[in-house]
Amino acid sequence: MSRRKFLKQSSYLAMGFLTYPAFAKAFSVSSSKDVIIGHNAHQYKVNLNWGNLNPSQTPVNDCHEMVQDSKGRIVLLTNHTKNNVIIYDKSGKLIETWGTEYPGAHGLTLVKENGTDFLFITDYERHQIIKTTIDGKVVFKIDAPLETGKYTNKEDFKPTETTVTKNGDIYVADGYGKQYITHYNHKGELLNIFGGQGTENGQFLNAHGICYDYRDSDNPSLLITARELNQLKRFDLDGTFIETIPVPGALICRPVIHKNDIYFAVLRSKNAVHDDSGFILIMNEKNEVVSCPGATAPSYRNNELDELYQTIRLFQHPHDVCIDDDENMYVAQWNSGQTYPIKLTRV
Repeated sequence: MSRRKFLKQSSYLAMGFLTYPAFAKAFSVSSSKDVIIGHNAHQYKVNLNWGNLNPSQTPVNDCHEMVQDSKGRIVLLTNHTKNNVIIYDKSGKLIETWGTEYPGAHGLTLVKENGTDFLFITDYERHQIIKTTIDGKVVFKIDAPLETGKYTNKEDFKPTETTVTKNGDIYVADGYGKQYITHYNHKGELLNIFGGQGTENGQFLNAHGICYDYRDSDNPSLLITARELNQLKRFDLDGTFIETIPVPGALICRPVIHKNDIYFAVLRSKNAVHDDSGFILIMNEKNEVVSCPGATAPSYRNNELDELYQTIRLFQHPHDVCIDDDENMYVAQWNSGQTYPIKLTRV
């Protein structure tokens, strides 16, 4: 696609002349050159070539999540057991790989303890959370919380995400299992359990992602996605429900906090005619959606967010985002034909 054609179609979209789904079906990004996506202060240039590797040597299956470590490296988690963890520099050059024992590798959380980086991996096929060093040495494991009485066997426990608080407490979201949130101390000892499957305020349908919201230091909280409900829910650290933030039309994956904003990969658009209809969503500190790279511009009527949907066929089931120290974004994708991450350079 020529730059002139892209800009022409983009201008039509901005004026409202092209509507979904006809536009989304017709418009695919075949070349990322000069393609700018996003809205307001959060706009990005697309780089489809970042991080591409030789698949016969360094394959990926589902690219589930990404983080940046203390050295500035980009760490990718995939469920391909030849190399579950792939570590890049910010230019996309391969540095190292490790991991062959995590067939259900899904969630990746980085924490720093006394100046040292550690990772928490959730594996829904192993029904475990595994804490490792940054180079893959296992520190400890957390198994299915059978002692809570909520689970009759370990197969019911299919964790998708963890988050770690300032004091080292660990919260686990059982997004593919019974939808409970389990709370542990820094040693992995069980402290609490809350949530469960349902549509009430304190319940979830697909508690897919969780993060520790430290932006208000006097009132830290947990942000937990109820993906199938198109909702983000806030709880205090004891598991008491605080509020629901609706994101109509967006099946959001885990929340990622960077500075004052919250970033999400959106797996797909709720009412899309095709399955690979995902995009990126960015909220400010007021819980207002301010940019949707790859989707409609966010708009509010009577303080309610209009339904969001994909407008550019760029992403295939985006599953996580990582924002680096230069404000660039990396997008990992699930079920995308074993593709490597996409880089979005902030402009």
